[in-house]
Amino acid sequence: MRILLVTVSLLLALCSNGFALMPAMVIQQDTTLQDTSARDTSLQANEFDIGRDSIFTDVPLEGVLNPRALSIFPAVSLQQYIKGNAPGVHVHESSGEPGVVQSMFIRGLSVPVLSHRDLYDAQPLVVVDGIPLISNDHPFAFDIQQYRFDRIGPATNLLASVDMNNIESVRVLRDLASAAKYGPKAANGVIEITTKQPEKKSKKISFNSYFGMVQRPTVTTINGSYENDFRRQFYNKYTTNGRYNDDDVYPIYLSDSLNSSYYGPSDWSDSYYQNNLIHGISADISGGSERANFRFSVGNMSNKGIADNTGLNRYSAMFAINMKPLKWLMFSAMVNGNRLERHRNKNLRDRFAQMNYLPDLSSPLAPNDEVYSGYLDKFENSFDDNFTNLIQGNAKLVVDLDRLSFTTRLAVDYNEGYRDLFYPRPLLEENSYASNYYGFNQRLIFDNTLTYDWDIDDRNRLYLEGSAILEWDAHKYNYAYAYKGVNDFIKLNLLESDPYNPNYLIPTAFPRELVYKFLDRTKRNLVSFYGRASYNFDSKYTVSFLLRSDGSSNAQPTERWFISPTLALGWNVKNDLMAGNTVWSNLNLRLNAGRLGKLNSFDNYSQGPQYTAELSYTGNKINPGYNGLAVLTRPYDFGWVGYGIPWAYTDQVNVGVDASWINDRYRMSVDAYYKEDKNQMLGIPSFAEFGYTQSYHPGMDVRNMGVELMLGADVLAHNDKTVGWTTSLLMNYNQNQLTALPNGLDEIVIGDRLLRVGEAVDRFWLYTNNGIYESDAEIPEQDGTRLSYNGNEMHAGDPKWADLNNDNQINDADKTLMGNIFPKVTGGFNNAFTYQDWSLGVDFYFNLGRNIVNQEMSNRFNFINREGNIEMSSVKEITYWEERGDYSQYPLYNPWSSVIPYRAEQDLFLENGSFLKLRTVSLGYDLSSILKSRRSSINRIYVYGSAHNLLTISSYSGRDPELVNFTGYDTGYGMAIPTTYTIGVKVDL
Repeated sequence: MRILLVTVSLLLALCSNGFALMPAMVIQQDTTLQDTSARDTSLQANEFDIGRDSIFTDVPLEGVLNPRALSIFPAVSLQQYIKGNAPGVHVHESSGEPGVVQSMFIRGLSVPVLSHRDLYDAQPLVVVDGIPLISNDHPFAFDIQQYRFDRIGPATNLLASVDMNNIESVRVLRDLASAAKYGPKAANGVIEITTKQPEKKSKKISFNSYFGMVQRPTVTTINGSYENDFRRQFYNKYTTNGRYNDDDVYPIYLSDSLNSSYYGPSDWSDSYYQNNLIHGISADISGGSERANFRFSVGNMSNKGIADNTGLNRYSAMFAINMKPLKWLMFSAMVNGNRLERHRNKNLRDRFAQMNYLPDLSSPLAPNDEVYSGYLDKFENSFDDNFTNLIQGNAKLVVDLDRLSFTTRLAVDYNEGYRDLFYPRPLLEENSYASNYYGFNQRLIFDNTLTYDWDIDDRNRLYLEGSAILEWDAHKYNYAYAYKGVNDFIKLNLLESDPYNPNYLIPTAFPRELVYKFLDRTKRNLVSFYGRASYNFDSKYTVSFLLRSDGSSNAQPTERWFISPTLALGWNVKNDLMAGNTVWSNLNLRLNAGRLGKLNSFDNYSQGPQYTAELSYTGNKINPGYNGLAVLTRPYDFGWVGYGIPWAYTDQVNVGVDASWINDRYRMSVDAYYKEDKNQMLGIPSFAEFGYTQSYHPGMDVRNMGVELMLGADVLAHNDKTVGWTTSLLMNYNQNQLTALPNGLDEIVIGDRLLRVGEAVDRFWLYTNNGIYESDAEIPEQDGTRLSYNGNEMHAGDPKWADLNNDNQINDADKTLMGNIFPKVTGGFNNAFTYQDWSLGVDFYFNLGRNIVNQEMSNRFNFINREGNIEMSSVKEITYWEERGDYSQYPLYNPWSSVIPYRAEQDLFLENGSFLKLRTVSLGYDLSSILKSRRSSINRIYVYGSAHNLLTISSYSGRDPELVNFTGYDTGYGMAIPTTYTIGVKVDL
C-alpha cells in the first residue's frame, strides 16, 4: 500500500529534486552578504552543473570538468568549452577559423534547419548571472545578401566573449522544469552561467596565464601536372585525340606545360599555413567584508589561426560589487565588458560574396609561392577592420525580510559590430570596392520578484514565487557598399557621394549610381508574469508547479498572449525507503511535464500581408525603390503572411533517475525525454496569382525523443601514495521526426530538401547510384524509348541512377530520403589520473550515426561544368592545389554528359561521418603542499601542459568529419581545427 501511495504521489504532485544527487530542498540560511534573489527552492530538474572545487582530482558524474579545468582548454568560444562535455548538447563547429559563428542544439532539432533563419531560431538561450544574452546576430540582414555564406558585418561569434576564468559554474537546463522560469526564449534549452562572486573576507588575488602554439596541418600540395593527369583520363576515355569537340577548350592555365606558375613548384602552402602563437592572460582581485565586497578582473586572449593570417583577440574587464547597508537590504551591481577583434580569411569566395561581384574566373590562383605571394601583396593597400564591443550589466536591490524577499533588477545586454572594408583596384579588375557596416543588438530587462519561503515544521516546507518581467529587444544595421573609387588612396568618406553635403571635404569618392545603401531595424517587446509554488515533505517528496503568461509584440494582435504550465515531480527513494541502506548513497526519481511558448524572431509575422521586392539589373539585392521612389514589382520577396496565426509552442515530458552508491564512488544518471514543437510556421508555395512565391502557415510539428546517459566512477581511490583514477562517460541519443506539415500536407520540397511527415527532418534527398553504364546497350528502354534524366537521354558513361518508380525517367520522384545530417549519438569519455600532486587528464569526444555529402569531391570531378563560368561554384581557392580525398573510389563518368553525372545530390558522395577524437591530454602539478611547508603567502600554484585535437578516427575520406555546414555538405571551405599545445600556470594569493 505504501508503494502504491508513493507512486500516485509521484505522478500527481512531486517535483524534481535537482541533478546534484543530494537530498531535496536543502537551503542554507545565511544572514551575511549573499544574493537572496538567486535562492531557488523549486529543486529544478535536469540541471547540469559543472561547478566543482578541484581541477583534476574529481571528474563530475556529468562528464564535464569544472570551470577551472575548462580554462585549461584554450578554446575561443563557449561552444568549444561545452562540446562533448554536456548532456543533451550538440555543438556544430564547421570551421577552425578563430571567431567564426558556431551553433548549439539541445535535445535535437526543433525545426528543419534550411536557412540561417532556422539556425537562429533553434539556438538555446545563454544566461550570464541572470541576464539572458543575445548570443547571435539577428539574421534579418541575410535578406539583402545575394550570397549567404556569412552574415554582413563582423560575423563574429558573440559567445567568444565568455572568459572562462570568470566562471564559477555552468549548468545546462534541458527540460521545462528547470528552464521555464526564463520564458519563451528558453524553449530550446538554457545554458546558465554564474560568474565568480566577490569574496566576503580578506583580499584575494588570482592570476591565470597560458602560452602555446597552434600547429599547421601537414598537407600534400599538387600542381598543374597532377591536375592535367587527373583530367586526361577522362579525355582519353571519352574523346578522340584528347579533344571532345570544337566547343571544348582546354583551360589555358593547364594547356602549357612550360608555364612554371602552374607546372612548377607547388610551394604555396608556406604562405598560407603557419604555426602561430596563442596566449591567454587574466587576473582578478576580490575582497571586502560581509557588509561590502567587490571583485574586479581583466583579461586578454589572442588566438591565431593556422591559415590565411586569421585570428581573434579578446580584451575583457569585469567588475562586481555588493553593498549591504542594512541587515535586510542589499544592493548589487555587475558590469562585464569585452572587445573582440577578428582577423578574417582572404578566401576568394568570401571576398566575392561580400562584394556581390564575380570577376573573370578562367585562371585560378597559381600554386607557385612567388606568384601567390605577389597576389597577397595586393592586399597591402586594403583594409578589413572587424571588431565587436559587448557589454552586460545589472543593478539589483534585494529586500530580505526572513521568509519574505523582494528583488527588483534592471539589466542590459548590448553589443555593436563594425566592419570597414576596402579592396584596391588590382584585386578587382581595376575596380575598387569599399563597404561600411555598423549594427547593434540590445536587450533591456526590468523585473521584479517576490518570494516567500516557509518552513512550516520539521517535515513540511512551502516556497512561493511570483515575478513580473518587461523586456525590450532591438536589432539594427546600417550598411553601404560602392564600386569604382577615384583611386586607391582615399581612405576618408569612402561612401560619401554627395558633393553638396556641407561636411564634404574631399571629391566624390565613388560614383553615386554605384553606391548602395541599406538600413533596417527590428524590435520585440515581451511582457511576462509567472507564479511558482513548491512543496517538500520530509525531504522525500516534492512537487512544483509553475504557471506563466507571456505577451509578445511579434505575435499577431489577436494572439498576443500565451499561457503555459509546468509540473515537476520528484521522489527521494533513498530517504524514503532505504534510509538505513549503506550501499546506496542516493537514489532519486524525477518526472516533469509542461508547455512553453516559442517566440517569433521576426516582426514580419505580426503585421499581416506585406510586400517586399527586389529591383536591380545587376542582380544585387537592393531596396524596393527606383530613384528614391517606392516601387512594387512581382514576385514579392518575403511571402504572404495571413491573420490569426497562433503562438508556436513546445510540449515536453522528462523522466529521470539519479543514483550513486558506495559512498558516491559510483554515479549514474539517466534521462528519457519526449519533446514536440508544435504550430511552427513554414513557407508553402502558393498565392502566385497575387505575386507571391510562398505563404507562411502554422502547423508544422517536430518531435524529438531521446535518452541521456551519464556514468561516473572513482575506479581507484586517490591518496598521497597511490594512483587515483576517475572516469566518466556521457552519451546522448536523439531521434527526431516530422509529425505534421501546414495545411495537412504529407510532404513538401524546399530547395534541395524534401520534408515528409513520418521522416526525420535532417535527412538528405539523393539519387541512388548503382554504378556506370559502360555501353548504350546497358541502358534500359521502354517502348523503344531510352531511359532519360529530366528529358535528356542517358548514354554510355552516365551513372546508373535507380529508377525507383519504373517510369523510364530519372527525376525528383526517384530521389530517396537517406542518412542523417546531425548525429544520433554524441558524447564524451573523460579520464582523470592522479598521483601525489600530479594530475593527468585524457578526454575523448565522439559523434555517431551521422552522414556527410562530400561536395568538395563532387566539385573536383565536375570540372567541366565548373571551369571558367562566372558563378560562385567556379571559384577555386588556393587550397584547390591540395590533395584531398580518395579519387579511386569514384567511377570515371563522362563529365561532358548533359545529365551532370558528378552532381552532389546522389549517394555516390554520401559517406559515414561518425568519428572519435582524442580531444585533450593534459598534465599538471600542484605546488600547494610545497608552499604550505614553507608558509608561503601564495596559497596555490598549479602548472600544467596540455595538447588538444590530437587524433581523429573516422572512415570519412575528407579532411575532418566535423568540417561540414549545417546542411550536411562538406564544401572544403572549413578551416582545419588545429592541433594546439599550451603551457600554463594558475596562481592564488
